[in-house]
Amino acid sequence: MNRDDAVNLSGMLDAIAGVAHPPTGTPAGAVVLTHGAGGSRESPLLVHLCQRWADRGWLAVRYNLPYRRRRPKGPPSGSATADQDAVDEAIALAHAVMADLTGSGGPVIAGGHSYGGRLTSMAAAGHTTGGALVTGLTLTSYPLHPPGRPERLRTEHFGSITAPTVFTHGSADAFGSIAELNAAAALIPASTEIIEVAGARHDLKSAALDIADLTVSAALRHFSRG
Repeated sequence: MNRDDAVNLSGMLDAIAGVAHPPTGTPAGAVVLTHGAGGSRESPLLVHLCQRWADRGWLAVRYNLPYRRRRPKGPPSGSATADQDAVDEAIALAHAVMADLTGSGGPVIAGGHSYGGRLTSMAAAGHTTGGALVTGLTLTSYPLHPPGRPERLRTEHFGSITAPTVFTHGSADAFGSIAELNAAAALIPASTEIIEVAGARHDLKSAALDIADLTVSAALRHFSRG
C-alpha cells in the first residue's frame, strides 16, 4: 500500500474506531478483529494478531465496539444490538476497502476474542441486520458459557454459521473446555478446526508459544482449502 492509500484508509476507519496494520504491497485480503468484554482494540493479543496478518500480506484492522468507544474501561453496556451492528459495519467496510484498493474486492475474514468473537460469529450466522458475508471466522477463546455454568451455552446460532471457522482455545479456559468446544464446533455446518493451547487460560497467554502466529497460520491453511 502507498502513502495515499494509507491516509484514505485511516479516514475510512474512523467510523469504526479502527486501527490498520497495512501489508507491503496490495493486500491479499482483509481481516477485521475485535476485543473481549473487558478489553479494547489495544489488547496485546489483537495487536499481535494484526501484526502477523500484515506480515502475511493481509490488511488487518483491530477495532473498538461501540461501548468501548464511549468509555475506555468497563464491561459491555448499552445495547448488545448496537455492538452486533458494529460488527456488520466493520465487515462491510472491509469489503469496501478491498474493492477500493484492488478494484475487484477480495476475501474478508472476521473474528475476535471472547465476547468480540461471539458477536462476530452471530453476525456471520445472520443474527444481525442483513447478516454478514465473510470468507472465514477466526475466534480466540470463544466464551461457550459463563465460568461454572456449563448449562448456559452460547451456541444457539452455531447451526446457521456457513463460514469455515477456526477456534484458538486454551485447555484451561474456564469459559469452556476443549471437549465442550469440540461438541459445539460439531454444530457448525461449515468446516471447523480447533487449535488447542495446552495450559492456557482465557487470556491465551503462553510463555512458550506465539499464539498469534499459530492462529494466523491455522486460519490461512484452513481457509485455503475452500
